Amino acid sequence: MTAFNFGLVHAPLTPFSESGVDYDRYGRVLDFHIRHGAEGLALPMHAGESVSLTAQERQALTEFAISHVGGRLPVVVNVSEAGTAIAAALAAHAKAAGASALIASVPYYWTPPQSMLVEHFAAIGEAGALPFFVFNSPSEMSEVGIGSTAVANLLGRLPNFAGLIDASLDWQYMIEAVTVARAARPDFQFVSGTEYMISAGAIGATGMLSPLASISPRLVRELYGICRRESYKEAYGLQEDAAILFRALRDAGVPGLKAAARSFGRDCGNPRPPLPALDAASTKALLDQLAAVNSMKAEPRGWV
Repeated sequence: MTAFNFGLVHAPLTPFSESGVDYDRYGRVLDFHIRHGAEGLALPMHAGESVSLTAQERQALTEFAISHVGGRLPVVVNVSEAGTAIAAALAAHAKAAGASALIASVPYYWTPPQSMLVEHFAAIGEAGALPFFVFNSPSEMSEVGIGSTAVANLLGRLPNFAGLIDASLDWQYMIEAVTVARAARPDFQFVSGTEYMISAGAIGATGMLSPLASISPRLVRELYGICRRESYKEAYGLQEDAAILFRALRDAGVPGLKAAARSFGRDCGNPRPPLPALDAASTKALLDQLAAVNSMKAEPRGWV
């Protein structure tokens, strides 16, 4: 297992055509993120419509991305699945394809106890044998999250359990989980799963996973860099802008991200059904919210 520092990792959108993933456009998506401050790429995350892809499509997308990136940045592969064996198979495939690290969330659509979560993640991490990050986002997973005790238990089971990516916005939980984990393994990485980097950085986050980077890569890059220097007062205005974008796009979901990307000249198509495209009225309301954010004026237009 090689060392992997998470850093600022973008979560790209996945463009679709009528026949499947639009790989010509996906290459442009990946190149855009590389040009605009990404230190790594995580795919396919929820922003990349991972649950709308078959296992075979996810494997093909992983192979394409790793080949296209060509070592310019590390590629972190999301192997989250409801079934442990399916997720473990995706993890083994990602390692063989040349991934740098793996991410998995709690199983979709069911609510296992903490002991089963430890078994689930241990099986995935063992199969992938790469730096392994658990993604904790209870609001997206029927309020199921990995507790701090389970984090400690998994550390005892899995030598390559490298870190926790947290999108819960539960600062008390984050403090407890980080304290427990770093007592057992001082190099354990804490990654913010949202763009609320001032709070996460003050707790000890050294990395950030950013879906907003598809829309506002300059804002994300600047906010992350200032927070890594722990200049939190300087970051306050940027954090306010990021918070407005986060709330607007959280409510609009993937349809909102794709509508916003289109408005910036980076058309990634519509979401894959059954996700609906954003209707005209909702699109206008979203774009009006984005236009009111001052830092958006400096964001790139088109694919350059």
